Amino acid sequence: MFYEVEVRGHVRVHPTLFNEDTEVSILKSLNEQYNGFISNELGVVIGVVGIKEVHEGIIIPGDGAAYYDTICTVLTFKPEIQEIVLGKVSDITDFGAFINIGPIDGMIHVSQTMDDFVSFSKSNILTGKDSKKSLKVGDNCRARIIAVSYKDISNP
Repeated sequence: MFYEVEVRGHVRVHPTLFNEDTEVSILKSLNEQYNGFISNELGVVIGVVGIKEVHEGIIIPGDGAAYYDTICTVLTFKPEIQEIVLGKVSDITDFGAFINIGPIDGMIHVSQTMDDFVSFSKSNILTGKDSKKSLKVGDNCRARIIAVSYKDISNP
């Protein structure tokens, strides 16, 4: 599910942005700070929608950057347990399928792909034995969220 969420925190504005309007430089810094941010509370941050409040900035000696206490609105994607989502199959393996559901990918275990005995072919297609239904890369499908992990893959 997509949400608009208000977030309060400090944002660091690099000195190279001082020549721009304060709100523009803060918005650039917020987008850089929250780009790809993942957390249990927010989910996956898509981007900063706008700035609600900007309080007086401070400069910390030795840093040179300005820090502003801000309240901003961010657009997030937070999958909910039992939610039905639409997606596109991005990869097929012998243990299941990976599905792109917007800003993130999910995994469908082979036992959950269809109500049939499923076989995996070397051409990366999952096929039902009796129903002859198949699942291949590029297929659109629906999936039910049964578990969510917010592990940041760039930080093992």
